[in-house]
Amino acid sequence: MKVTTAQQWWYALPGLPLAALTLPVYVFVPTYYGELGVSLALIGTVLLAVRVLDAVSDPLIGYVSDRVHVPLLGGLGRRKPWLLVGMLPTLLALWMVFVPPDRPDAGYLLIWSTVLSIGWTLMLLPYNAWGAELAEDYDGRTDVTARREGFTVLGTLLATALPVLLGVWDGSTSAGLGDALHGLAIALLLLVPSTVLLALWRVPRERDRGHARIRLRDGLKVLRGNKAFTRLISAFLINGWANGLPASLFVLFVTHVLVAPEMVGPLLFAYFLSGVIAIPGWVALSRRFGKHRVWVGSMTLACVTFLWVPFLSAGDIWTFGLIVVLSGFAVGADLVLPAAIQADVVDVDTAETGEQRTGLYFALWSLATKLSLALAAGIAFPLLEFAGFRADLAPGADGNTPSSLFALSMLYAGLPVILKLPALVLMWNFPLSRDAQGELRKTIDTAADI
Repeated sequence: MKVTTAQQWWYALPGLPLAALTLPVYVFVPTYYGELGVSLALIGTVLLAVRVLDAVSDPLIGYVSDRVHVPLLGGLGRRKPWLLVGMLPTLLALWMVFVPPDRPDAGYLLIWSTVLSIGWTLMLLPYNAWGAELAEDYDGRTDVTARREGFTVLGTLLATALPVLLGVWDGSTSAGLGDALHGLAIALLLLVPSTVLLALWRVPRERDRGHARIRLRDGLKVLRGNKAFTRLISAFLINGWANGLPASLFVLFVTHVLVAPEMVGPLLFAYFLSGVIAIPGWVALSRRFGKHRVWVGSMTLACVTFLWVPFLSAGDIWTFGLIVVLSGFAVGADLVLPAAIQADVVDVDTAETGEQRTGLYFALWSLATKLSLALAAGIAFPLLEFAGFRADLAPGADGNTPSSLFALSMLYAGLPVILKLPALVLMWNFPLSRDAQGELRKTIDTAADI
């Protein structure tokens, strides 16, 4: 199936509000609920419980979206109806989470965070699977993924900048967070349904190639035997873990090592903006050299860039700004190329089973993303505490010891470099090249025509 460039842009559009919804849940909501009197320990427990639920709900939703046609909406295909099914609980729950009563408790946060997570997953997994099935050729999938992930980064930028632009939050304190979340909620209540409905109207349904049905046990056996998938998701998990460390420690590093807390917002904005700007360049390079080789190149760029971080100290803002921009360029490839390769990897499964199980594969992809972030936070903060670092101390000479600040720098940049090395090895000679993917498509097309 060949989709036009305009249709690819229409498809990518919902990526903006779906991404803008995510950042506040992890960054703004915990601080705001703590401000309203909920114990920080309970907030952490609630968020962990929701992630545990994801371990069950993500594969289940992926499996269901592969197999089940929504009653009365079957004419829309397998993927598009699920965006409508998930939209109502998502919109209701985002309002309840972002605009809580004056004195919410942990139970309130647990209930509505769970509803929000399930609704968002009901939308996102079929949405990503739909994109993977819109294009069937090697480079076409890169184009679709690049446009979607470009809007994803723009959504993250919107969620970061909108509260400041509205004048309700100064970016450095928790003051005004309630008004910021209220404004974001209103914006998302308008953007989510409008962009989703436009995409459903303007973009065709996926081409349903796989009509065979295999037993779940046999399907899992094929999945485990998909060597390209296991290599890709292993590299993705390790690289995501490496990226999660600086993401988790960014505020602490800028505040306590560079002693520039006022620069957290501008530097974050520069990071994500660099990622958006770099995406077209990575796509062009992937057309010439192949997706997996270019991804290896971007990870190498990140490693070389991060090698300089442990030498930084208070006041080195311009040097760190250059590092932020270069690492932002690298993350642009991380957003686009692995997901495009994942769409190709699903072809291995389809060629062997005769069934399209894109939803299940992207559900496992989603789980790997969440696990990598959990590993980053779960390892970084205990090690920081062991090194004697204290976040409650004032930045500067009277704050943390040089040894604890060095530990922070090494966890921020040194450990990610070490972690990326096995990911580089896994992807360098990745077996699914442009020619190999083309042969898989011929096999799938031949089987579908029989």
